[in-house]
Amino acid sequence: MLKRGLAGFILLFLLSTVTVSATSWAYPFVVWDGYIYVISEETVKEVDEEIGQVRKYSDMTQYSGNFSNVYEKGTKYFSILNVSTDTAIAVEDAEKGYVMAYREEPYQYKDTQTYLSYAFFGLGGIFVLVFGMIVLVNRRPNK
Repeated sequence: MLKRGLAGFILLFLLSTVTVSATSWAYPFVVWDGYIYVISEETVKEVDEEIGQVRKYSDMTQYSGNFSNVYEKGTKYFSILNVSTDTAIAVEDAEKGYVMAYREEPYQYKDTQTYLSYAFFGLGGIFVLVFGMIVLVNRRPNK
């Protein structure tokens, strides 16, 4: 009976530590050169040269590198004539031509895979420790 209760407790503990999360974005953006550029409603008439493109798109998960929460992979970024890329860039838009994206802040990428790996191995360690304790308790001679 004790074994069954302990096994149930361990299973409940392990299941309670699993979480599912989704990202909620405050605004539409692209990431370029380590910075977030917030998409505006302004259109850009004169672009200069291509400076990059979206490498990953997701409206749910964060990624490293040139990433966007609104534009698909392959969407191009351009410098704007007489505007520093420290201020703004132009983003290719299928409906509007080019839209202005203003530089906001450095992009802080959080690698959730790394955190999940640590959690997985941490839980595995706890499981091995508890399982080892059960085996030791059951091996004690009865008096």
